[in-house]
Amino acid sequence: MAGGVGSRFWPVSTTEFPKQFHDMLGTGETLIQRTFSRLAKSVPTENIFILTNERYNDLVLSQLPEAKQRQVVTEPAMRNTAPCILYAALKIQKENPDAVMVVAPSDHWIEDEDAFSNNLNQCFEACTEKDILMTLGIQPAFPNTGYGYIQYDKGANGIKKVAQFTEKPDYNTAKQFISEGNYLWNAGIFIWSVNSIVKAFTEFQEEMTNLFAKGVSLYNTNKESEFITANYPLAENVSIDYAILEKATNVFVLPATFDWNDLGTWGSLYDKLDKTATKNAVVNARVLAVEATGNMIRTATDKIVVVDGLEDYIIVDKEEVLLIYPKKKEQDIKKVLKKVKDTYGEKYG
Repeated sequence: MAGGVGSRFWPVSTTEFPKQFHDMLGTGETLIQRTFSRLAKSVPTENIFILTNERYNDLVLSQLPEAKQRQVVTEPAMRNTAPCILYAALKIQKENPDAVMVVAPSDHWIEDEDAFSNNLNQCFEACTEKDILMTLGIQPAFPNTGYGYIQYDKGANGIKKVAQFTEKPDYNTAKQFISEGNYLWNAGIFIWSVNSIVKAFTEFQEEMTNLFAKGVSLYNTNKESEFITANYPLAENVSIDYAILEKATNVFVLPATFDWNDLGTWGSLYDKLDKTATKNAVVNARVLAVEATGNMIRTATDKIVVVDGLEDYIIVDKEEVLLIYPKKKEQDIKKVLKKVKDTYGEKYG
């Protein structure tokens, strides 16, 4: 899934060029390139589909030369995760009724890719044998209020039955979850057979299923695009968690053995990066820091940045925009972006 805008990473991430197409960590690979190569260890490259907004079609093809046009599944409107997953599942089911699929965001960062592949293959095997819907859960490192949580039934080894999903809790609730010991962070990585997920949509999202099922005979033909352009915007704007996973009773989770970062904010990027002796995280820049610690600093390549007296700030320089903003208020960057666009024009967002 590569259709998001990533507005909390503004000004680097914009509507025209979102974060998944940027080298956010300064590694030489964009996030979508890294995700594609990670999945290619478990899935043949020709079977990897990129679900994205139609405006990013050319960006995807330019960054992923291994992918063909048939693998770029474009959405004419932003409708959250449930519609795009159903659409992709029906396309894949038509091509291979016995397929098992993994759904993964394009903007996550995973270091131990061998562990990821092992976990993924374990889930593939389970979903081949049983009518279940699976997700990978991350062991919580601290009571993070920015993630959803998965409660699982205690006692089972390996794959565990999900008891319930909880959307981003407050701090005290998150703290309680961690103390109880049977909660995982929801990483938004899902595994299931196409038959199991289509069956679940049929049961819990009848209207959406009927909408997309009308075009099954056209999928994977030259008439598919016309049907999707006319019908996709009619789908409800709803997440897969709310549409299906919170309702289904056959949901299971595998606690992941790999490290994981969803890179959702500048603060999460700061946490992921190596730090200088003064505890600043730096991408691309050359920094002279004087009594300045805990800052996230990103500029154009090799720009010299002098910082004096700032602590725990986000400092991002990009062409016509310079952001200097407290890290503790990073969730408000979306609001700042709206103000900038309202004041100075859409081209800045």
